[in-house]
Order: sequence, then C-alpha cells, then structure tokens
Amino acid sequence: MSAVLIGVGNLYRRDDGIGPAVAEVIEGLGLPGVSVLISDGEPSRLLEAWSGARLAVVVDATRRDGGVAGTIERHGVTDGPLTGGWTSSGSASTHGLGIGEAIHLAQAMNEMPERLVVFAVEAADIGYGEHLSLPVSASLPELTQAVLSELEQHC
Repeated sequence: MSAVLIGVGNLYRRDDGIGPAVAEVIEGLGLPGVSVLISDGEPSRLLEAWSGARLAVVVDATRRDGGVAGTIERHGVTDGPLTGGWTSSGSASTHGLGIGEAIHLAQAMNEMPERLVVFAVEAADIGYGEHLSLPVSASLPELTQAVLSELEQHC
C-alpha cells in the first residue's frame, strides 16, 4: 500500500465526525494507490491501518482549552513525539486514547509508516448528533484540500 487516509471519529458525535467526513470525500475521488479507512482511533487499530504504508494521513477532531472551533493544525511526525498537545499524558484528541498513544506504540514496535501526517481540527461540539457545527463544517473544504495535497505529493 502506498498511502492510507484514516478518518478518526464518530459520525454520531457531531464534530467528532470530521475525520470520517473527509475520508468520505476523498474516497469518492478514487485516488489510485490510496486506501481510505474510518477508525475509532483505538491505538492498535491505527497501527493495523497504517501498517506497511509509505504515507499515512490521519484526520481527527481535537478539543483544547482556548481552541478556536474549525482551526486546522497539521502535524508532521517522524521519529519524535507528536507535538501540539497530542501526547500520551495529555491527549487533545476527542477520544480517551488515540493517535498519540498509537504513535508511541508504533515507535516502540518499529511499526511507523515512512511518513505520518496528522490533521487536527478544533471541535466546537462533540455531543450526540449527526451534523458538524458551522465552524467545523466551514473548515471541511480547506481541510480536504490540505489532505489531498499531502496525498498527491506522495502518489
């Protein structure tokens, strides 16, 4: 597998559905050499999803004190820890365990993809419901283009 896009989140928890929403758009494009998956963000499933990939792009919602809803952050991960709050002790993910823990585990097991890029989108509302909030929904076109850019540079 050349590249994998992993949309992390839950479509039934409002802004937590941003990862799956991007995955749905990208999957519809049918990019050659790109596998598209939706994940709940559990670390072992993330490792399995990016296993053997040259490029893994992960999209997830984040919640941090003082964060502005709809803000997109790009984190390139090589051998160092994931910065910007995505650490195992202070995960900013909307999930209890997730990307930070998966990265630490993958590094310890020598299971990292050649390149890993994480896009984090600041959520406004992760309550029950099927629709993204207005600020997160407004970020979807820019986020989709950023993800496409990463995938096209690689493929």
